[in-house]
Amino acid sequence: MAATRTQKEIRQRAPFWLLALLVINLALMAVEARDDSSKQRLVRIWTQTLAAPFERATSAVGGGSTGLVRKIINFNRTADENVRLQKKADELEAELRNARQAESENERLRGLLNLKDKTGFESVAARVIARDPSAWFNTLTINQGSSSGVELNMPVVTGAGIVGRVVAVSLWTSQVMLITDEQAAAGAVVGQLGQSNALGSVRGAKNGLIEMRYVSGTEKVEVGDYVLTTGQDGVYPVGLNVGEVIDVRRGTATQSHVIYLKPSARLDQLTDVAVLRYHPPQRPAPDQTLPNLDKTKK
Repeated sequence: MAATRTQKEIRQRAPFWLLALLVINLALMAVEARDDSSKQRLVRIWTQTLAAPFERATSAVGGGSTGLVRKIINFNRTADENVRLQKKADELEAELRNARQAESENERLRGLLNLKDKTGFESVAARVIARDPSAWFNTLTINQGSSSGVELNMPVVTGAGIVGRVVAVSLWTSQVMLITDEQAAAGAVVGQLGQSNALGSVRGAKNGLIEMRYVSGTEKVEVGDYVLTTGQDGVYPVGLNVGEVIDVRRGTATQSHVIYLKPSARLDQLTDVAVLRYHPPQRPAPDQTLPNLDKTKK
């Protein structure tokens, strides 16, 4: 019975063994089989064919991920570069602004240094340290006083024109009344003294302007004319710039012009000024002696 069961089992399993042998044989044949044109083994071709879709999908995912990472890296680099360039631009702008300020200050200082050549008088350079806002900026304080030779009524100027006069002096500082103050006054002429008869007086007006009065209505005065000091007020020397005519209310033969000027000096942006060491010439005292009556009788 044991031998019979063994043969029976063998007969039952024989088809499976045969099938296994056939599969193995086919596999060996497939492994050894080659393509006629490329001489490559067919099993390799079939394997590559089956794997191609999976490789393309994997490559697409990998390439997309790599591209995304590359884009993120490039974006960060671009952002850092923009920050660096903006910082550099800010630094260059600051340097340019400082250079312009230095150039402007040097130009102002050169103008102050050349005042002696223009006016013929020694001057004391000073810096504006305070303004009086309650007086509509019509007075200011400078950092030079009697210790530097500053005295009352000395004219204060810039390279562009007159600023005002000293009205108070301490040891180290002085107060200046601007020419735009209503209480300020100066003798002036439209055009050049000696060549023009448009003589008058200037004083402060509203809105930071200067008003000129007492100019004969028969004299020719036009917008754009310049006005100079005459030296007749005992404060300012002859020939300093006062301002430029911006408006003329015409007078007549019996009524004088009313003229408005824009100050030559930028009074709203003053930082550096000069005090002229100017003393007006002494006027000769009038001869008050009575005539000799005895000689008159003779």
